[in-house]
Amino acid sequence: MEDDLREQSGASQEGPPAAPDAGGRPWWYSAAVWARDLALSVLIAVVVILFVYQPVKVEGTSMMPSLVDQERIFINKFIYRLGLGEIQRGDLVVFWFPGDRSKSYIKRVIGLPGDVVEIRKGVVYLNGRALEEPYVPEEYRDRQSRPPVRVPPEHYYVMGDHRTSSNDSRNWGPVPRNQIYGKAVFVYWPPEKLGPIQ
Repeated sequence: MEDDLREQSGASQEGPPAAPDAGGRPWWYSAAVWARDLALSVLIAVVVILFVYQPVKVEGTSMMPSLVDQERIFINKFIYRLGLGEIQRGDLVVFWFPGDRSKSYIKRVIGLPGDVVEIRKGVVYLNGRALEEPYVPEEYRDRQSRPPVRVPPEHYYVMGDHRTSSNDSRNWGPVPRNQIYGKAVFVYWPPEKLGPIQ
């Protein structure tokens, strides 16, 4: 056995062969496979970000303190469209503004289809009961009142968390379902706010 090994090593005058990996292949084969896998992973990530998650910039103060002006967030564009999830009370949804479809708004869902929404001196009543809203600090509440409104089928009553500066369903009514195109899911900038949106 030793003689065979000596003969093989002595037969080559071109230098030592490339070191094989554990499967007997040269190192460059493993590097090529690794590069291919990395490129595929990057491609999948780009497709997911561009076609499933869309990066957007928050403009304005209507969602403070949950979201602040100039924050960057990802929205999931397909969770509602593909039936992967239903719109829930408390979701932060992104939609075309009913008065101007060239503008997008982000607000919190307060009332679902069939709900009765009423506001008494700044307190939201949902189907006759006061709604607990820990996301609205006392200093961001207004003292306005609104008469009861029944949310029509395929519509959603939405409000900003900063009630004194938000233009929302109190002013222009519930949002049609077909104008809601995404759910805010993740803050990616600034780094200290990095994480899922509550």
